[in-house]
Amino acid sequence: MARKDADQVAAPARLDGEEAAVRVAVLGCGNVGGALVATLLSDSDAIAQRSGVRLELVGVAVGDPARPRPGVPAALITGDAKGLVSDPRVDVVVELIGGVDPARGLVESALAAGKPVVTANKELLAAHGSALAEAAASVGLDLLYEAAVAGAIPLIRPLRESLAGEPIRRVMGIVNGTTNYILTTMSEEGVSYTQALAEAQRLGLAERDPSADVDGHDAAAKAAILAALAFHCDVVADDVPREGIATVAPVDISFAARLGYVVKLLAVVERTNGTGGKGTDTEVPEISVRVHPAMLPRTHPLAAVRGAFNAVFVEGDNAGELMLYGLGAGGRPTASAVLGDLIDAAHHLRSGSSARFVPRVRPRIRPTDDLRCAWYMNIDVVDRPGVLAAVAQLFGDNGVSIRSMEQVGLGDEARLIFLTHVAREGDVQRTLSGLRGLEVVDHVGGVLRVMGDEEEA
Repeated sequence: MARKDADQVAAPARLDGEEAAVRVAVLGCGNVGGALVATLLSDSDAIAQRSGVRLELVGVAVGDPARPRPGVPAALITGDAKGLVSDPRVDVVVELIGGVDPARGLVESALAAGKPVVTANKELLAAHGSALAEAAASVGLDLLYEAAVAGAIPLIRPLRESLAGEPIRRVMGIVNGTTNYILTTMSEEGVSYTQALAEAQRLGLAERDPSADVDGHDAAAKAAILAALAFHCDVVADDVPREGIATVAPVDISFAARLGYVVKLLAVVERTNGTGGKGTDTEVPEISVRVHPAMLPRTHPLAAVRGAFNAVFVEGDNAGELMLYGLGAGGRPTASAVLGDLIDAAHHLRSGSSARFVPRVRPRIRPTDDLRCAWYMNIDVVDRPGVLAAVAQLFGDNGVSIRSMEQVGLGDEARLIFLTHVAREGDVQRTLSGLRGLEVVDHVGGVLRVMGDEEEA
């Protein structure tokens, strides 16, 4: 499809010598949609004064129109999302339904009808973000999604605009508030994973089925979006190896604290060749992208991020180290990010412009076995002479160098706590497989990567 010329993008008509309001349709009225709708209805004058654009809510599409929604005029409610998208009164569409279907079709229909789209839908973007971005660019319209990663934290716009020319090396972040709350509670209160999860559910920070959060699915979708932005790559959630936090035990958190570390669930995307920065050696970027729990030094900025907060740490060749921190979820904080995008989309629509678009290429994704970092392991062994030598030899045979070791007595057994030097992951996995097969090893317990350490470099 050919890109529309600027004069082909219809701007709202002028009324009485002034620009008319930009008319908004909101699809979905859950926590985020409800908060956005309330803001648009109650703060219209203040928003216009602060932003220079008046936003008029003309419809809200919901799954159950009969359900009472206090404060929302019944005339605005409809169960026909497709009809609302095609309504000629609508200038901009805000998609807050979530999931891939029917959200994808509604976004495509809005763009085809000449209407910019604002979304917070990480699942949709992690699966089809590149195709949708190209569809929007081809008709000169916005597809904006600041709220899709890290809630209220301004993150997407800085990566897309402020750091547009920066050769980014790595983006590493805490992008799921539920898991960060659970790990913080385990660390500070000494409780088990099960107890911390139950408390998160009681407070409404975790769903009844928490698997999307605790198994890393949510963070993996966000990692795919971050990789796409940071490296102009076509990355989808299925490209992201992930590990959740269910296997993190109090003993691992306790040992981490004794060793000067904290445990966090991290989304990590890295440039693993020179593309985009100094020493570019190929037109196809090579990156790594993954989600897993890891030990961070207590002195690392991300280590201080507690509770349900999020933070993202960006490392660039020229800019150095940057961190963005704030509320990563919740109706009002996320709606705040949606509103910022909505204001941008409204201004762009009036001026016949859109956000900058950079085509994405399919990257090479470095195999997990070839990634390198330091590791923590705890291993229960029979307490008798020669055991430590046998274990150490297995490390050496696989090319994994031991940085430190601590032994804790457990009656007839002993627990060995290892920190390794930086090692290739495939070599570490072979070591772990060998340990599980040793007669003197009763149990291989916690295994965690060690990130953000000077030794890692």
